Amino acid sequence: METVGACFERCLGQAPAEVLMLQLLEAATAQIVAQSSPLQCFDDRVTAGSPVGMGSNPNAKVRLSRLDWQGEIHKSNNKFETHMPNNNRRHFLKTAATATAFGGTALLGPAWAQAPKWPAKPIKIVVAFPPGGLTDALARSYGEHLSVKLGVPVLIDNKPGAGAIIGIDFVAKSPADGYTLVMSTSGTFWQNRILYSKLPYNLDKDLTPVTVFPSGPLVVGIHDKIPARTMAEFVEWAKKNPASMGTYAPGSYPHMVADQTNRVHGTQIQSVHYRGEAPMWLDVASGQSQIAVGSYLAFNAVAARGVRPIGVTGSYRSPKLPNVPTLMEQGDMAKLVTLEGGLPLMAPTGTPEAVLKLLANEAVAWSNTDRAAKLRDTFAIPNKPKNLADTRKDWEGEVPVWIKLAVDLGIKLD
Repeated sequence: METVGACFERCLGQAPAEVLMLQLLEAATAQIVAQSSPLQCFDDRVTAGSPVGMGSNPNAKVRLSRLDWQGEIHKSNNKFETHMPNNNRRHFLKTAATATAFGGTALLGPAWAQAPKWPAKPIKIVVAFPPGGLTDALARSYGEHLSVKLGVPVLIDNKPGAGAIIGIDFVAKSPADGYTLVMSTSGTFWQNRILYSKLPYNLDKDLTPVTVFPSGPLVVGIHDKIPARTMAEFVEWAKKNPASMGTYAPGSYPHMVADQTNRVHGTQIQSVHYRGEAPMWLDVASGQSQIAVGSYLAFNAVAARGVRPIGVTGSYRSPKLPNVPTLMEQGDMAKLVTLEGGLPLMAPTGTPEAVLKLLANEAVAWSNTDRAAKLRDTFAIPNKPKNLADTRKDWEGEVPVWIKLAVDLGIKLD
């Protein structure tokens, strides 16, 4: 098998072959650049920013030899940098480095190692909660859409437990190749770093956001026999009676609401943690717990069995409960109840940028389908996921707010 260096030596060592090669490279460049990310030109190098392969050596070098053209193409951190000592490098690199780095295999022969096509095998989405809740429903619907668009199976793997730590840890330690993702509630990603003194992973370094699926206004529901019609009335009742709030995970949004209510109003509401929403709401319906906060659909499953809504979180009313005022409208101006959380889709840090963009773009495409519209209507979610750039922008602005809330509340779960 002829090496790349030998190919350049053979092709560029003779004038006729050199002319032919440059003509071919120029033609290839025009076609390839039109389909690829642009090169960034500097005084002494050209860097091709698209990840490509160069065999198994992550720091491979290819020598270029021809009289006054001496240089190297370096591969480092999945990028190519080509160095040449004279003014001819600009023209040569625009053609040779671009064509080879971005797909000139037909010209250079089989020695040039191509990056494997993605996806080439099934994709797994780990859900950090059991089946039956909003997280699971969204992951399955998005996964089916992704499978059709990409032509590979997308598997949903429910790994509940330990406040979502089990599922998140599994993905945080998975290869950063785009084949293993995780979906959980925003609190388990954003606030767990404060709520737990020690985690088996670093949420800031081991995982990166793909997109966030909005969860819409959450419903505050109480056992129907409790004589309260608003949150303020429930607080007064809880000051005189034992009360517990169901949560779908330790450190979750309802856990924080219970803790904040106790701190502000002097109540002693106990937080009871469940593995997901379904068992949480069932215990409210039976009277085992007096209050809970969760998604509309999970609440609605027990609404006719003894659970009554007294408010919703966020800055706007639920489309499915237009007559139920927000906690803000009821006079609760605490920052916690004004924020809308979500269900982030995360990937291991280091996952190729092109893969992250594709996954986020498909989430946006999914949200515009009739099936997604029906699901969002079922769960009373008016908002949609965003592309990668907008997700990162929101992430930078919102995550610090949630983290500060966790710090201020001082909740520790270990």
